[in-house]
Amino acid sequence: MEKYWQQEEETMSRELIQKIQSERLRALVQRVYENVPYYKQKMIDKGVEPGDIVTVADISKLPFTTKQDLRDTYPFGLFAKPADEIVRIHASSGTTGKQTIVGYTKNDIKVWADLVARSLSCAGADKNSTVQVAYGYGLFTGGLGLHYGTEALGATVIPVSAGNTSRQIQMMMDLGSTHIACTPSYALYLAETIMKENVDTSKLKLRAGIFGAEPWTENMRNEIEHRLNLKAYDIYGLSEIMGPGVSCGCGYNNGLHIWEDHFIPEIIDPDTGETLPAGTKGELIFTTITKEGLPLIRYRTKDISALDYDACGCGRTMARMSKVTGRTDDMLIIRGVNVFPSQVESVILEFDSVEPHYQLIVDRVDNLDTLSVEVEMTTEIFSDEIRLLEKFESSIKKRIEAVLGISANVKLVEPLTITRSEGKAKRVIDRREIK
Repeated sequence: MEKYWQQEEETMSRELIQKIQSERLRALVQRVYENVPYYKQKMIDKGVEPGDIVTVADISKLPFTTKQDLRDTYPFGLFAKPADEIVRIHASSGTTGKQTIVGYTKNDIKVWADLVARSLSCAGADKNSTVQVAYGYGLFTGGLGLHYGTEALGATVIPVSAGNTSRQIQMMMDLGSTHIACTPSYALYLAETIMKENVDTSKLKLRAGIFGAEPWTENMRNEIEHRLNLKAYDIYGLSEIMGPGVSCGCGYNNGLHIWEDHFIPEIIDPDTGETLPAGTKGELIFTTITKEGLPLIRYRTKDISALDYDACGCGRTMARMSKVTGRTDDMLIIRGVNVFPSQVESVILEFDSVEPHYQLIVDRVDNLDTLSVEVEMTTEIFSDEIRLLEKFESSIKKRIEAVLGISANVKLVEPLTITRSEGKAKRVIDRREIK
């Protein structure tokens, strides 16, 4: 079992966790009511006052916050602190509408670093580790989040940022990186480049990877672990809530530990807003109970997950969220059927003769939706005769149809055909949106 970083906080009883959450929730509600006019109006509209919130069980009385609220109050309308107390600005990497601006006080930065350090400890890192941060630096929270967390842990950080893959690998070897932090799709690209460049993997000291910023499946985890010969850990976060380090998986691989002394998680039905019981999948909601600069109440992440409140085998007692399997706004509706790219990925990675690189192309022909799945072949199967390739395509097609419940055209493409990404992989091309 990995060494705890903050054992006293991470192993509190449920009663103590809820006591702390209740105290901090009451203070949060009072703070935003007094300092954020937008929130005050939302609470008035919902007929709730600060005095109505006594315990964490009262959280359902409060209004939801959405990304649209952040855009409607762009850039600083939801900030609860004056400009002279904001020491850093980040922004979301959203692809539609305005970016969402997030601000941090000096204490927010300290708390963030603390929680990323906890997360790194979950992934087996300690002060003797060397963490290579290959998330992008800048307005994206990934790079600086992992950077400050590594320093808070007392480990060595290599702020290499994203891109320049050959240099990444060289530094990995020369500097003895024990941990790599990046998106899972980039981890696969690193593994592919290592093989392509005939790198002597015995010179690599990698023990673990901290992967996040995009949904990924257990099959993809297995693929990364096999190719890079490391243990893969899932880290979760989003800019609006804090950045990476809201939760992280541990060596038991049975969910991501949410740091409940700073965040109150909920799962709701995305259509009705009704709170769902533990173990039920739905939309993940967070309330930030210690953030000063941009505190958020019941923020709708649009990520699909479930909560487990049982203590983990590692000894940590805070709630665990299941691996995010997709997003409510990532969801494709094809011929009336809900489809997540992660479902297709799980199927593809069941087959040994394809690479973990794929693309979904959704189109509309004669007013009917069509789904095509391009899957990259390995170099070994690429040399097979056409009849065998067609048979293999048919096998994948049948399996996808069995899982999704709709038909899909499957096309095997040559090795290295699908564009690689040094950030979030673009898995879906929806041509229906641009016609």
